[in-house]
Amino acid sequence: MTELVRISEIFGPTIQGEGPLIGRPTVFVRTAGCDYRCEWCDTLYAVLPEYRDEWVLMTPPQIMTRVNELAKDRPVLVSLSGGNPALHPLAPLIALGRRNAHSFALETQGSVSQAWFAEPDWLILSPKPPSSGMTTDWNNFENCLKAAQNKPRCVLKIVVFDDADYSFARTAAARYPALPVYLQVGNPTPLIETSTAFTDQPDVEDLMHRLRWLADRVLADNWFAATVLPSRACMGQQARHLSALVAAQTRCASKSCRR
Repeated sequence: MTELVRISEIFGPTIQGEGPLIGRPTVFVRTAGCDYRCEWCDTLYAVLPEYRDEWVLMTPPQIMTRVNELAKDRPVLVSLSGGNPALHPLAPLIALGRRNAHSFALETQGSVSQAWFAEPDWLILSPKPPSSGMTTDWNNFENCLKAAQNKPRCVLKIVVFDDADYSFARTAAARYPALPVYLQVGNPTPLIETSTAFTDQPDVEDLMHRLRWLADRVLADNWFAATVLPSRACMGQQARHLSALVAAQTRCASKSCRR
């Protein structure tokens, strides 16, 4: 019997705004449900049970049909996100996507391991720092790495809001020195992103200040193995500005053609 996957949304192509694949065109498959309740979660609509009526149960072929429609039947990076996608049986979806030459990146906090963690191209492990209000079980985290069997490219991606988060990131990186580490600036203003809208405007000036602070900390500590990334909120702002510019240029070109 085909196992169903509870889906919050499928959207794209868009530009990945986080982690090692930042800047890559991707289609997001956002699963619904999560075993965490991070204080700064920006996708609560994919986490909280009160949104259950908005979630849809889909078969892997149904999900892949939608991905192919969005990608116009061209190979694309598929980002498996959530919620926590590790709560779902995604091996059949990945196998189906392979037939369409898609690649897959899975992002999870490392709280639940699955045998199919060996199947995606990327396993992006994002343990949650103290500012999240959650506690990482490092035994569960280790089980996720074991399940991957050294097949996907495994990396650490840690959101950093403050000194405590930075210390957590240093500890996690020291625990797993073989894993590349990506530090992402945290956004204190929850930015709820869907396929159609952003409901809150980020304070870009504050986020740039946080980015400079984080970069300075990394450089002062000679932590040259770390990669510092801006907040996804900044990427969202830039993407919207770019879209507006392209639309304006298209309108101007259209007017020129009519002359």
